[in-house]
Amino acid sequence: MTPTAIIVMILAIAIFWGGLAWSIARLRHHPELDD
Repeated sequence: MTPTAIIVMILAIAIFWGGLAWSIARLRHHPELDD
């Protein structure tokens, strides 16, 4: 694997988990905004 591929993979994982954690935190803090 090239260093570029590794960086892209890490970024994709970080964005995925970051978005997932943000969504969970948002739903926990604002249950009335269940859209």
